[in-house]
Amino acid sequence: MRRAWALGGDDAASSDDSSSTRSAAACLGVPVERMPICSPYISHARRPRAHTRFHGTRPRGFAPTYAPASPPSHRVSPPADLPARHTERMNEQSEHTGIAEDPADETRTLHVDVPRGTVVLAATPIGNTADASARLVALLERADIVAAEDTRRLYALANRLSVHVGGRVVANHDHNERGKADALLDHVANGETVLVVSDAGMPTINDPGLAIVRRAIERGLPVTCAPGPSAVLDALALSGLPTDRFCYEGFLPRKHSERMQALRALKGERRTIVFYETLHRIAESMADLEEVFGPDRRMALCRELTKDYEQIRRGTIHEINESVANDPPRGEMVLVIAGASEDEADPAQSLSVEELAELAMQYAQAHGMRIKDAIAEVIGKHPNADGTLANRKQVYNAVLALRD
Repeated sequence: MRRAWALGGDDAASSDDSSSTRSAAACLGVPVERMPICSPYISHARRPRAHTRFHGTRPRGFAPTYAPASPPSHRVSPPADLPARHTERMNEQSEHTGIAEDPADETRTLHVDVPRGTVVLAATPIGNTADASARLVALLERADIVAAEDTRRLYALANRLSVHVGGRVVANHDHNERGKADALLDHVANGETVLVVSDAGMPTINDPGLAIVRRAIERGLPVTCAPGPSAVLDALALSGLPTDRFCYEGFLPRKHSERMQALRALKGERRTIVFYETLHRIAESMADLEEVFGPDRRMALCRELTKDYEQIRRGTIHEINESVANDPPRGEMVLVIAGASEDEADPAQSLSVEELAELAMQYAQAHGMRIKDAIAEVIGKHPNADGTLANRKQVYNAVLALRD
């Protein structure tokens, strides 16, 4: 909805409701025959161009943007010869009734403070550009320096938001953030605003940003956040699993042995567990999850969150594992696993090498197995508290000692 504007003489008046516009004009005593509808902002055709400042090569498809025009004041200036009572009446109506601003336009006129001499971590959309906050837009326009994980993606986001990035843009990624932290903080110490953004989501959460935060704390410089989209919280909320207590474990390890160790250490975790995983390793990770946590524990696989093809698969680990095998998911994924039951959560006591040797001998005799195979089975079923496994050679030597 647009605001009504009535101006004297040949100037335009605008409204989505012609009757309210004519009433307002009548209060001013101006003719209403020539009153074209126009936006409270400068029309797009007349809006001045603002060429975006680029550093380096302009990304392909990056079009120039337009600087948003400032909306006019609510208060109306009537002709000089209009009686004072009409002036008061018109301004009162502007503030309280017919010309009050539509709440839907609040985000366009919202005043956002940009802190000076501060590091600001700002969350960026994780898939839907419409999730960008008013604070992010203001910071992109007004920060002195923007430290971006990937400058090309930053410019692409700015293009989609029709935002002019006003400050200097620098690359700040995993390979250089430690070396750049102090240089960026020197600008903060001089009263400038340094905005830190990642490709998607909140910086420092599996993204660059931690180095500059730590150095800022050490140097006594202020750090704040402009919160926003979070894949972890979105997945938790959509999983249907308990959210009062949870732990976030990031990406599962790439190597099978390291992944199994990490999962064994979490087998007794009572809290809901959140992982990130990629489409290239999801099948292997699901097989390992079923082996360690068992087939019946509840979980959710959330993919392409906030995007057009968002999908949430809920069920037991076995059901999700079969689903992944039959219909491999694509895109970015978040795995949410239910916490352990009371029986599963009982802390397993780490067995000594001698105790493992005794169990292996009993297991081999009961199942007619070779002692080496029995040792492997027993060790796998009795991991240490940190998820590691006992040394097979030590257990084998203990078996030989017991036989003697």
